[in-house]
Amino acid sequence: METIEFPIKGLILIKLKTFHDDRGFFTERFNLKKFNDLGLPTEFVQDNFSRSKYGALRGLHYQTDPAQGKLVTCLAGEIFDVAVDIRKDSPTYGQHVSVTLRGDEPSWLWIPEGFAHGFCVTSKDGADVLYKVNQPWNQGSEGCFAWNSPKLNIQWPILPQLVSSKDADGLIFS
Repeated sequence: METIEFPIKGLILIKLKTFHDDRGFFTERFNLKKFNDLGLPTEFVQDNFSRSKYGALRGLHYQTDPAQGKLVTCLAGEIFDVAVDIRKDSPTYGQHVSVTLRGDEPSWLWIPEGFAHGFCVTSKDGADVLYKVNQPWNQGSEGCFAWNSPKLNIQWPILPQLVSSKDADGLIFS
């Protein structure tokens, strides 16, 4: 397991070791001791799964009460994943990190509380995404920023083609 930290404090990419042979590959997706040793979260209350078509966009979603941390992975296909710092007291408020997550290159992206999150599917055959959250969903405190908010200046690799009405009506980040 290799971890990569980003200029925005708290975001961590966890690259998993894979073992390849004629059958494909094997990876250990979770190891309690290794996660603990690295100071990564190990207690989650809910797993969420989505299967999305090419060009589908989900996000930029956040939750305030209780704030949610997310551990995100792509199981199949490829996504362009984005985390936006919305912690008002943070020196990196309004900044974002983007990474490509692929099912054939197992990894996790840890997104702590205080971030908006979204992704766009960039693989032609779609993508399967799993994310674990450390707090239960609370519809009354969820929010959504527009994926194309000018101030965020996110350089999406493709123009999203499938966007829900909720995501299309997201707030402009300012």
